[in-house]
Amino acid sequence: MPLRTLSRVTVDWNEYAAVLFDLDGVVTPTAEVHMRAWSEMFNAWLDGQDGQAPYTDADYFAHVDGKPRYDGVRDFLTSRGIAAPEDLVVELGDRKNEAFNMVLERDGVTAYPGSVALLDHLRALGKPLAVVSSSANAPAVLDAAGLADRFATVVSGAVAKERGLPGKPAPDTFEYAAEVLGATAATSVVLEDAVSGVTAGRSGDFGLVIGVDRGAGHDTLTRAGADLVVSDLAELVP
Repeated sequence: MPLRTLSRVTVDWNEYAAVLFDLDGVVTPTAEVHMRAWSEMFNAWLDGQDGQAPYTDADYFAHVDGKPRYDGVRDFLTSRGIAAPEDLVVELGDRKNEAFNMVLERDGVTAYPGSVALLDHLRALGKPLAVVSSSANAPAVLDAAGLADRFATVVSGAVAKERGLPGKPAPDTFEYAAEVLGATAATSVVLEDAVSGVTAGRSGDFGLVIGVDRGAGHDTLTRAGADLVVSDLAELVP
């Protein structure tokens, strides 16, 4: 069992065969870019809908965070009692993706220093690593951050669609990544900042599910099934 000691969390990484990282909000601060893109897109659209309150960060964490893009659109619209025909879902999802790519191209992205420190530590231990992201943009983000060579496989939203894998909160994308790395769920660690991702790790019975609190809340991630919660991955580096 991991033991908390002051601001550090001791994890015996040698107990595990593979480590599976969500990307946005765990390795890179692109969750902030996603949040801005969702907010701009939804609020521009809601402005033309009578009786609808503005989209907020609370909507992001409750209905969008960590999910495949179209699922996020569908779940948000449903939460507002708005019909969600597939053509509207695709239109709004594509608008959001365009906004995200514009911001990424303009501003680039720098990985969290604490996350890079953990990646360095795990590389020194020889642990196989994967990124498991609902975003189809995951490879582009990794390239922009200079981290593409750190991961043996990237299971992006595009890979999930191609292989017919349901997205988070289902555990299938994590299970597939573990299999590619020659591991099992029981011998793999999941690191996630989204409730949907933590739920996926828990429902898949992964060996260790670590929540990364970038805004969802310590208690919320714990209730979703995180074995432990940190605010920065540097806490996991000895």
